[in-house]
Amino acid sequence: AIHSLTSIGENMKTTPSRRSFLKLAAACTAPAFGSLAFAAPQTQQKFDKVADVIVIGSGFAGLAAALEAKEKGASVMLLEKMPAYGGNSAINGGAFAVAGSPLQEKEGIKDSPELMLQDMIKSGRGLSHVDLLKNIVYGTRPAFDFTVKYGVKYKPFVQHFGGHSVPRIMQTVESTGGGITRPLVEAAKNLGVDMHLGCAVTDLVLNDEGRVIGVKVLERHDYRKENSGVPQVYGARKGVVAATGGFSQNVAFRMQQDPTLGPNLESTNHPGATGEVLQNMLAIGALPIQLDQIQLGPWSSPDERGFGLVSQFNTIAGFPKGIMVDKRTGKRFVNELADRKARSDAILKQLDENGKPVYPICFTDSVGVKQAQTLKNGLKYGVIKKFNTLGELADAYGIPKEALIKQVEEFNAYVREGKDKQFDRPLALAIEIKKAPFYAARVWPKVHYCMGGVGITKNAEVLNVRTQKPIPGLYAAGEVTGGTHGASRLGGCAIADGLVTGRVAGDAVVANTPVNLE
Repeated sequence: AIHSLTSIGENMKTTPSRRSFLKLAAACTAPAFGSLAFAAPQTQQKFDKVADVIVIGSGFAGLAAALEAKEKGASVMLLEKMPAYGGNSAINGGAFAVAGSPLQEKEGIKDSPELMLQDMIKSGRGLSHVDLLKNIVYGTRPAFDFTVKYGVKYKPFVQHFGGHSVPRIMQTVESTGGGITRPLVEAAKNLGVDMHLGCAVTDLVLNDEGRVIGVKVLERHDYRKENSGVPQVYGARKGVVAATGGFSQNVAFRMQQDPTLGPNLESTNHPGATGEVLQNMLAIGALPIQLDQIQLGPWSSPDERGFGLVSQFNTIAGFPKGIMVDKRTGKRFVNELADRKARSDAILKQLDENGKPVYPICFTDSVGVKQAQTLKNGLKYGVIKKFNTLGELADAYGIPKEALIKQVEEFNAYVREGKDKQFDRPLALAIEIKKAPFYAARVWPKVHYCMGGVGITKNAEVLNVRTQKPIPGLYAAGEVTGGTHGASRLGGCAIADGLVTGRVAGDAVVANTPVNLE
């Protein structure tokens, strides 16, 4: 990780009060008081390279911002810390929540931005910033069309993810976010975006008026080697867009926000998700919002590292077309299509008398797995198991056999009746679990998504913690921002957020009045 405060500290007087503030800013605790300055202006800064717009990050939000700005005629520089483009976006499941997609219309699924808005407000448990949510829900269809324009391809069926009142998930044919990031990267290159890999941002550059006019970076940076690379300073005439994702892999920082999220909990994120640019923005006075709202993914498995194969199996097969049971009782203990927080909270309660995890079992039958693309490899690596009978499945995991069979029979009756009498789960995509063979996996949550970040306006302008007004020249989009999703983000809404707010940021920064940096 890069120490994001180094050069800011060099540009400030080293009084105890200022050192204390920097520590507080890095830990996101308290706002500044009185006349305390956040960072010294960069007077007559010399730049190694200048563009109209600098975008930091190459995930959904960064690529959308870069393309939108480029389409509007701006010169754009895109900076990516890692050795490959895409970040977490490239390794996510490629599931995009779209309100009013062409496939919904074709299949007669009644949906609307207003319905999606209500679903997201409910999931956020009253903490969502509704103005930001409205941006997203009304922007999902245009953002979907935007990706199709650049060659992204989606599966020919709509999926139903937890917390959504109707099926509205479009998923890439690859079942990964790379199905979106790769075409957008190629489009950015073809349009002439100045692309930089292995380029770590270490500081933001401000002018005498407090406007963000550029960034300090380390080119040819190796993320595994702190402070490696060649120092450079890049200028942005119109502004800088931060689209750097969350901080799930920064264990120390995430534990400052939520001490329960220690090193014993693995993350689904790539190793570069460490939040240095977020810390940079906080250090110059960006408004921190809900940094302790950190989401766990309830579909993960303790039997594999990272996002893994089971996550896809559970989201497309296990949860919508199967059930999850407590191995000690053979009974369900939660609505398998509840929102992520509800499911994760329920799973984390599955502990033995010594406080150790009792991993729940999620399973379905041969009909339920027909669209599960990761099934083959999951079986190959032993993280998904195949059984000829429910009795075999029960024996393998030490589940009471008769209780499990009875639970399956009860659930099948709910499917036939169209009403889940146990947990009121939506059954639109449910099937009776009866056709052998049966497929199962162990489940345990992993740290997945940071709902908190810097505060932004509906135009993606980063807000100042003292004035609640935009910091001139600084924009942000995607997971690095806070407040949009509240206490829990619905599945499929990371892509929606990234693409929609990225496009908003790209459009807004181009409209900004340029400064002369040459």
